[in-house]
Amino acid sequence: MADLNSFYGPNAGYVLDMFERFKRDPGSVDPRTRAFFEANGFMDGGTAPSVTAPPQESELVHAREAANLSEAIRERGHLNAHVDPLGSSPPGDPQLQLETHGITEEDLKRLPASVVGGPAALGADNTWEAIERLQSIYCGGTGYDYEHVHNPEERAWLREAAEKRRFRGRMSPASRRQLLDRLTQIEAFEQFLHRAFPAQKRFSIQGADMLVPLLDEAIHCQTRRGNREVLIGMAHRGRLAVLAHVLQKPFAAIIAQFEHKSGAGGHAPTEHIEEGWTGDVKYHLGAQLGASETQNDSKFLQVSITLTPNPSHLEFVNPVVEGMARAAQDRRNRPGPPTQDLEAALAVLIHGDAAFPGEGIVAETLNLSRLSGYQTGGTIHIIVNNQIGFTTNPSDGRSTLYASDLARGFEIPIVHVNADDPEACLAAARLACAYRDQFHKDFLIDLIGYRRWGHNEGDEPSFTQPSMYEVIRARPTIRAIWAKKLEEADELSAGEANGRLKSALREMEEARRQAVEDDSPPAEEEVCGELGDLVDEVEMPPASIEALQALNEELLSLPDDFTLHPTLARVMDRRRASVRPDAPDRAIDWAQAESLAFATILEFGIPIRLSGQDTIRGTFGQRHLTLHDAATGATHTALQALHAARASFALYNSPLSENAVLGFEYGYSVHSPGTLTLWEAQFGDFVNAAQVYMDEFIAAAKAKWRQEPGLVLLLPHGYEGQGPDHSSARLERFLQLAADDNLRVVNCTTAAQYFHLLRDQAALLSCDPRPLIVMTPKSLLRHPGAAARVEDLSDGRFQAVISDPHPDTVKRLLLCSGKVYYDLIADSIPDTLALVRVEELYPFPEVGITAAMNSCPDLNEIVWVQEEPENMGGWGYMEPRLRDLSEARARIDGSAGPVPVRYIGRPPRASPAEGLADLHVAEQARIVAEARGSEAEPVGNGPQEKPASTDE
Repeated sequence: MADLNSFYGPNAGYVLDMFERFKRDPGSVDPRTRAFFEANGFMDGGTAPSVTAPPQESELVHAREAANLSEAIRERGHLNAHVDPLGSSPPGDPQLQLETHGITEEDLKRLPASVVGGPAALGADNTWEAIERLQSIYCGGTGYDYEHVHNPEERAWLREAAEKRRFRGRMSPASRRQLLDRLTQIEAFEQFLHRAFPAQKRFSIQGADMLVPLLDEAIHCQTRRGNREVLIGMAHRGRLAVLAHVLQKPFAAIIAQFEHKSGAGGHAPTEHIEEGWTGDVKYHLGAQLGASETQNDSKFLQVSITLTPNPSHLEFVNPVVEGMARAAQDRRNRPGPPTQDLEAALAVLIHGDAAFPGEGIVAETLNLSRLSGYQTGGTIHIIVNNQIGFTTNPSDGRSTLYASDLARGFEIPIVHVNADDPEACLAAARLACAYRDQFHKDFLIDLIGYRRWGHNEGDEPSFTQPSMYEVIRARPTIRAIWAKKLEEADELSAGEANGRLKSALREMEEARRQAVEDDSPPAEEEVCGELGDLVDEVEMPPASIEALQALNEELLSLPDDFTLHPTLARVMDRRRASVRPDAPDRAIDWAQAESLAFATILEFGIPIRLSGQDTIRGTFGQRHLTLHDAATGATHTALQALHAARASFALYNSPLSENAVLGFEYGYSVHSPGTLTLWEAQFGDFVNAAQVYMDEFIAAAKAKWRQEPGLVLLLPHGYEGQGPDHSSARLERFLQLAADDNLRVVNCTTAAQYFHLLRDQAALLSCDPRPLIVMTPKSLLRHPGAAARVEDLSDGRFQAVISDPHPDTVKRLLLCSGKVYYDLIADSIPDTLALVRVEELYPFPEVGITAAMNSCPDLNEIVWVQEEPENMGGWGYMEPRLRDLSEARARIDGSAGPVPVRYIGRPPRASPAEGLADLHVAEQARIVAEARGSEAEPVGNGPQEKPASTDE
């Protein structure tokens, strides 16, 4: 060993540890190390006969502690970083102090810089100088927080990027003036709105103005790397500024909304509301900037930018944006699984500092980032950190030090940056993009600023945070701070910055004049077609028996030497026989009909994406779209190997999430309108966990934002004695949300109906896309009565209403929907009864039900029968409509009065179903007996914990 220059960082500490062991017990170290210490005179502290004197013990101690200090700075330096523009003291950490390590500045000056190691040591004369460099990097205006990243390659890359200051190059005078112009535009926009419309909400960006230049930089960087589309999701704070400055929405269009005008981008005329479009408040709306509009902009080159609309449910847009980004990246025009181009689109999510740790949807979305069916190659996250949530302090709103700490659990690198340090903000954006480009993983920027005004500009923030707002009132804006810096550098003349601000304010006044004078509705406000004017019939070409037989055979074909599980082999043999001419009646079960429908849709050229918990196999062991070799575990997905397919088939088991996954699939559906996108709940009631997406996105998207999802929800539903949590998919909630032809709600009872339903939905994607809600079965998956013949698939079509044959002697008309039908027909039907299945509940099938009523001339009672409690299921929706039809029938017939309409089912209850199996059996028997007018007897096969096994 010549001297300590041979060692640095942990290596120097390692040498010291070996030496201390040697002193205590020379035999405790290996012979070579022992010989080295002995030869260099360490036995008695003498001087070794070498060219360079060995380090003294104190030097080794100091080197070890210096190495520990340097590692502490790298790992926890962000705790000393001055990232709060309001000047609060950083939390600090004793490990960052010299005193904790028992060393002084003079001690460190005697040590070589190599003790610190890494790029920070390059060019330094000694350890003290290298430590100062580390402190300036890690404890300055940027807090690097990445030691929770487990991958050593990523950590090394991040450390090198920070210590070489790779992304913080000095700005040229021209770029500094461009930044001033950008900040001037932002401040002028905010000042104008604040003065002109003081009583209106706008959720100002002021205090975090650098968000816009940061977005500019990120979009510019990603565009240079080949991204052709950027998708942004954010809550309402700063949305108007992003719309105006990043999406280039005309100022006049935004101001018109403040003026409550229908023209120039304001609200739609009244007649549009009558057509089913209501619009939304200005700070929920989205916008799109097409590539053709940005290609001449040297900042963005040629890229499409979309800001996705979002309700007041803050972070719920996050998985929607991820789904849209994945849709933009997937190539679906070829058979097999879709191919993904990670550079085709970038997702940017802008979070609130209170919402990021507070809303569980954030964690669910972050969990998607590395999953094969949901990852998008790295999302750039930005927390717009106002250091306050409405009126709630961080200590009352989160249990972590930083708002960003949730991201640590997902190994996402974090940079805490001062929003009043423009150069640090832009460097953070470049670092985020470079990391995404290098590793295709998420990156988070914690943009720490403040909120200049109250939460919605209408409240007084000093009521609850008086000290904070005393500091804020005295603090100049970032535009003023940056302008002063340019003036001090002689890059801007005195008064020039104020002149630019006045000019920008005049531009705002001119935009207001245009908004007031222009009453013509802009293109973005025009109704696209007639809302509510539905396409009655759109059909795919019928599938012949021969075509279905060929597809079926291909679906059952296996690769050579593929060993199938014996139980599944029997299932496949049965499916193979089900389409033969000599097959018994109703041999095609639900899952086989589904597979055949998918095959014909792919053959037609429409891509399919299906996801959900355990969906590949099917919750009830019914689907098996991907087969696993029983010997090797190799997989085979027949729908991805169809020779006749002209589009891709994507199939994923989802994580244990309904909320984020449904939001993701909604976004995928919206951004890929020609794709049949399906999401299946493990049990239908699990959709409860995603109610926000039903209420705010799926049901209301067209009315609020003109988005047209064609998403399909498959929700297992049916009362089979499995208790309150596995019986009801909450049909009543979907019917309550149904209006303005926004949904299609179906509870079909046969495999053939399901086959035609899927094909109809695929065909409607091109002309009338609407979400399809399907109450799918459990026990009916293998019920003989629900199975289909091959002729039912080739010759039939979906029927909104199915009326069983009945004589003219019918007195009571029983209408029902779903599984209860099979309980009602368990025995022969009396001549006085007629059964009608309402397969499609919304849109209400008025024609079919009227025809069923008219087929019973002596009718004296109309009964709605359901399994659900009276306050649930379809009764509340059906009752007024059935009464209207009965009254209309009476008017046409000229009879004395309408036929009475009544209900048979469970009484009103707080819980969807009984928790005890024997109670379920008794209640089900009572319902059937009352409907049939007979004594109550047990129906069906009694309670079923799950549908019949596949083992036949």
